[in-house]
Amino acid sequence: MQKNIFKYSLIPVILLVTSIQLFAQVQLEPWGNIAGIRIDGQLMQFETNLSSVQKEGKDISVTAKERQRPHYNRNGYTQTVSTNLDSLYFKESVTDKVKGSADVEVLLNAKADMSLQGVYFNILLPSKYYSGAKMKIDKLKWVKLSEDSVSLNKYLNTDAGSVQFNSPACQLKITFQNPEKLIIRKEPGHDIHIYIPILSGDIKKGTTAEINFTIIASGLVDRKPIIIALDTAIKGRQFDGVGGNFRLQNPKIDPEVIDYCLKNMRVAWGRVEMPWMLWQPDIDADPVAAAKAGKLNHHVQQSMEMAQRLYKMGMPVILTAWFPPQWAVVGPLHFTPGPDHVWGNPLDHSKTKEIYKSIADYIRYLKDEYGVEIADFSFNESDLGINIRQTGEEHDELIKGLGAYFVSRGLKTKLLLGDNSDANTFQFIVPALNDPATYPYIGAVSFHSWRGWDKDTLQKWADAATRIHRPLLVGEGSIDAQAWGYPDIFKEPIYALQEINLYVRLLAICQPESILQWQLTSDYSLLAGGGVYDDTSEPLHPTQRFWNLKQLASTPKGLKAIPLKIDGDNISGAALGDNAKKIYAIHLVNNGAKRNVMITGISKKVKYLRVWVTDNKRDMKNKKSVPVINGKLVYILAATSYTTLMN
Repeated sequence: MQKNIFKYSLIPVILLVTSIQLFAQVQLEPWGNIAGIRIDGQLMQFETNLSSVQKEGKDISVTAKERQRPHYNRNGYTQTVSTNLDSLYFKESVTDKVKGSADVEVLLNAKADMSLQGVYFNILLPSKYYSGAKMKIDKLKWVKLSEDSVSLNKYLNTDAGSVQFNSPACQLKITFQNPEKLIIRKEPGHDIHIYIPILSGDIKKGTTAEINFTIIASGLVDRKPIIIALDTAIKGRQFDGVGGNFRLQNPKIDPEVIDYCLKNMRVAWGRVEMPWMLWQPDIDADPVAAAKAGKLNHHVQQSMEMAQRLYKMGMPVILTAWFPPQWAVVGPLHFTPGPDHVWGNPLDHSKTKEIYKSIADYIRYLKDEYGVEIADFSFNESDLGINIRQTGEEHDELIKGLGAYFVSRGLKTKLLLGDNSDANTFQFIVPALNDPATYPYIGAVSFHSWRGWDKDTLQKWADAATRIHRPLLVGEGSIDAQAWGYPDIFKEPIYALQEINLYVRLLAICQPESILQWQLTSDYSLLAGGGVYDDTSEPLHPTQRFWNLKQLASTPKGLKAIPLKIDGDNISGAALGDNAKKIYAIHLVNNGAKRNVMITGISKKVKYLRVWVTDNKRDMKNKKSVPVINGKLVYILAATSYTTLMN
């Protein structure tokens, strides 16, 4: 009976929502691929890329994340990406002035002679949404898409002005400024591929080409109510709060950005750099004696002062080394991949004693001269080699050897298990995970959130922390490791939404003690203007990403993870609470259209929850409190928004 009452009570709200139309938003990735078009907040999904195909299809190059070095910018309704595939240079512009529509222009310039099968703009329609679709070219009859690519091609002609695809869930229409001959393929059980040719055959240096077309998307918008059930009887790991990375790189801009973040956000954990290469460049030098004699390198001093500032604010501080001194590694130092595509240098095991002493001297000096007790030490992303490279077995030995050496020097510092480049490289920590001798020296398990976001992969990290009874940290939090190359993307609402969506999923699946934002400096900055990425057009100010993180950081310290079950799509959620104090925080990210949500399982002693909302129009806006009646509340989630309910 209660379920039916809830259902009928939504009808006026849903009718109201239906009458509200949001402008379409093309979701263009900064490397040039379109992920779909949003209508009323819901993403009508398809995917595009630019591709070049060698003769006989022997080699195919496509635009993709971390494959090229693109440049991205927005000017009003138009987003532009400049990128290249080998000697083919593209400028792709996407404009979305009209709801559900995207005008696409691709300019191509060949900067070398090339012999190719073809260069294409490729559109992929996922079988999940276009299974059983029908196709119509120009004014020809609708035809059901066959599993046979050859039979599809018989419907094509040399002057196709438009092509449409209709399925029960989605519709897509492509209209061309100039008629095009298309290649449409569909393999059994796979996506539909629409290849729009740009160039083909023997291409001379200086050859240019241009295509213009419009993509129009429509489909069913999911407005179904969402039911979320909390289970407050189960308590997971504690969440201390949001942390930050403070690796200093820009002496001119960093101080102001750091000051703003630390003054306007509760920061629970800090991670700073150990500039090891500058601390002891010579193996025979005594860095402590040099420092006491007033010869401490300026960048080392600034890094130590950063650690001191965070420590005085009450944070646990992680110390991480990126760049090793030459004497400590095998082979000439290289901080970018060599011809073998391998990053970094391995440690020189013949210098193990000297390596341990050099690191411990730094930590001891921090303690004695700056009053800082370092919580954990790590080599940054040593699974990948940024910039020290280790095997899993070497990582295992480091934890035992350096950990024991710290103890011998009277240091409380532990080591991070992992501090991996992303969640995908979990196997790197397995040797140490299977070696109980490492456990006394491990302070926490850590990975970086750049890649590996599927639930099964993230669950491995949660299980590892549970297994050895240590906290889990997300040592570097964000979503695109290459975004420094196209920093305008940091201002885009979709980037902010994707980032906070990942954080909420991490809270729910991994239950970390902290997520440490990369960074709370001018690098990958949460602020814009004021000289950040050379933008002096406006004063320094917070972006939507800052307000998202501040909202997450406002979670009261010490709450523990509470499992929740979400009955519905396009919603991510995480809950934390303290049953004894009857304090709760529920974080919800709506990746779709505006809809109602009912939350059940809240303590019956809680009478209301306050609401904060951040989206592209609201900066952690405090909304009216929502009543909780018999452990239940009903609330309207705005489209593509981040909402927090707390008491």
